Amino acid sequence: MELFLHLLDTGLTTLKDVLPIAVIIFGFQLLVIRRPIPNIKKTLIGFCYVLIGLALFLVGLEEALFPIGKLMAQQLTHPEFIQTGITQSTKLIQWHDYKWVYLFAFTIGFATTIAEPSLIAVAMKAHSVSGGAIGVWGLRVAVGLGVAFGIALGAFRIVTGTPLHYYIIVGYVVVVFQTFYAPRLIVALAYDSGGVTTSTVTVPLVAALGLGLASTVPGRSPLVDGFGLVAFASLFPIMTVMGFAQVAEWRNRKSKRHRSEQGD
Repeated sequence: MELFLHLLDTGLTTLKDVLPIAVIIFGFQLLVIRRPIPNIKKTLIGFCYVLIGLALFLVGLEEALFPIGKLMAQQLTHPEFIQTGITQSTKLIQWHDYKWVYLFAFTIGFATTIAEPSLIAVAMKAHSVSGGAIGVWGLRVAVGLGVAFGIALGAFRIVTGTPLHYYIIVGYVVVVFQTFYAPRLIVALAYDSGGVTTSTVTVPLVAALGLGLASTVPGRSPLVDGFGLVAFASLFPIMTVMGFAQVAEWRNRKSKRHRSEQGD
């Protein structure tokens, strides 16, 4: 009964959040474009599905994903677990003793990105528009590796306590330089790929991991150090997608040059 009431309350809150979007879309269709809404029955049914899905998803976040992410961070950073691999119990815990935290951050970043619905949609559209030049799985893996590396580096930042802006400034400097040399076909898609990673699956787990990590590492503040992982998840996929395109372009040029030399 308590779960049902919680689900009902979340559904009403979701309705309030989504209703303005529906008013704008239907308002423009009827008052500005002045045409009837096509397939009105299917549209309304789909709208109801969206409300139900969002409500269930939000409840699932509160009941499962957030607690799991925080619990994993607490367990991986527990002194007893970390000192298992340390021969001297009196030794101070160093940043490299959190190796399992970095590995978990890398793998969870890659896994959640591969499963991200928004990334799948963008990859399919890019594959269709490019006539097959951009592979669906190639783009998803490139973005996934970027997020994985970014989350692992963000976990390292939380453990060491180094300022966030150093990483972000250097990262965007690299992105600017890559933009000048990457194929024009991939630049805009790379920037969008960084945005689609901050969606329904990735953000909840990443945020929970950051907050859990900052609350368990000695000397870290959840408010100051816990946030910022999402910025890493948005930045590094831009690098990896443009880097993937640059490597592919270099290999194509090398292959063409090799074939031309053989032809001569």
